[in-house]
Parts: sequence; C-alpha cells; structure tokens
Amino acid sequence: MFEHVIIGQYLPGRSFLHHMDARAKLGTVFVFVFTIFMMDTWFGYGVLWAAALSAYFLSGVSFRYMRKGMVPIFLLILFTFFLHALFTQEGEALVSAGVFTLYAGGVEQGAFIGLRLLLLVFVTSLLTLTTSPIDLTDALEQLLTPLKRIGIPAHEVALMMSIAIRFIPTLLQETEKIVKAQTARGASFHQGSFKTRAQAFTALLVPLFVRAFKRAEDLALAMEARGYNGGEGRSKLRQLIWGWRDTTACLLVVSLSALLVFFGK
Repeated sequence: MFEHVIIGQYLPGRSFLHHMDARAKLGTVFVFVFTIFMMDTWFGYGVLWAAALSAYFLSGVSFRYMRKGMVPIFLLILFTFFLHALFTQEGEALVSAGVFTLYAGGVEQGAFIGLRLLLLVFVTSLLTLTTSPIDLTDALEQLLTPLKRIGIPAHEVALMMSIAIRFIPTLLQETEKIVKAQTARGASFHQGSFKTRAQAFTALLVPLFVRAFKRAEDLALAMEARGYNGGEGRSKLRQLIWGWRDTTACLLVVSLSALLVFFGK
C-alpha cells in the first residue's frame, strides 16, 4: 500500500539537481510553492508544470520510480476533485443525479485544486529525492539563522523539520506492517459496517502511535549518547558550496515567478 511513497526518500545520484546547493533548492522550492498558490489560470499552471517537468529531467530519477511514488497521491487528488465538484455550486449546471448536481465552476475549481496539490507533491518530492537529510538540515539552519535575533533556535527547528520529513516513509512502512498484521488477525479495513471499520482503524492507530513514540525515544537516547547538546558551538564536516548552477536556477525561478504573478493572470 505505502511501499512506493517517495516523500521523504533520498536517492543518491550525480544529476544536475544532486549537485545543486541545498539552500538554492530550498529557496527555489519556496518561491515555486508561492507561485503555485498565486496562480488561478490554466496558462499559469501549464507554465508551472512545464518548469516542474524540466526540473524532473534534470533530477536523474527514473520515470518508473516517480510514477509508482505518485500513485498513492492520485487517490487523494481524486477525492479532493470530487469533493469540490459535488459541493461547489457555481457556474452552469452540467449533470444532475438525485441530490447531487455538477456545476461547471465546481469542476473547474476541483481541477485547479487537484493540479495544485499534485504539483506541490511533485516539486517537494524532487527536493527530498535529490537532497540528503544532512544537507537539508544545514540549509534550513542557515536560512533560519536570521531568526536567532528574536530568540528562535534555528538549529533545533531545522533538525526537527528534517527529522519529520525523514520519518514520513518510516511511519508509512510501519503502517503497512500493522495493516498486514491486523488483517491476518481478522480485522477488515474495507468491509463491514462503519462501527466495524472504525474499530479496525483504532487497532491500527494505537500501535502506530506507540511505535512512533518508541522510535522518537530511541532517537533521543541515541542523540544524548553521542553528546548532542544543540547547535551552539557545533562545527560541520561538510560545507555547503554555492555554484553557478545555484545562481542560474534561482534567477530562472524568480524571473518565472515574477512574470507569472504580474502578467500570467
């Protein structure tokens, strides 16, 4: 069920995106996400998808791996599309069946939201697939460094965010194991009454939370055993190096974003 989820995974490689500085990738993704939320036209989404696919071809990630990783997301996107299509009553009525009526405005809004969600997952997946957790943590810490002046611990926040991203595939694997174990014991997650399925999901959530807290405790003990005491005075074995790839990518993304925001509507 969850074995092909790619969010939070890292694939070592030697592609253009792998050689980019993590700070540049984070910055371009933030600008790209901002632009996605500003777009409300088909032309704008077409340009953004062209840019995202161009970045994909520079990532070195195989199409088969990416396709399998995006399959679980399509289910959420379809649910989101039908939710907006059925309950947004705007524009001309297209189809009517009983109490439900499909409106042109609802279908269009559902398509926009679905494309937006798919694009967000696609771009953030490229970020984690081509950036190691260590580089991602260092980049987040450096980008958050100015916030230290107002008392925000940049290193701890960056570490927390990178650990959360890294644990997404781990928790999904744990969920897969628990689902198989409970199914072997007779639990049914897709059949039976609502009460039966609710009880089955309770049998899933409780051990999942227990395992998550256990992993968090093990991680905390491991960090303490290795002398971790926060970001103050810490040195780094690997230094982030800004190169021509990073400058070029940032200029291209910022220019594209500015053109779409001001002239793409």
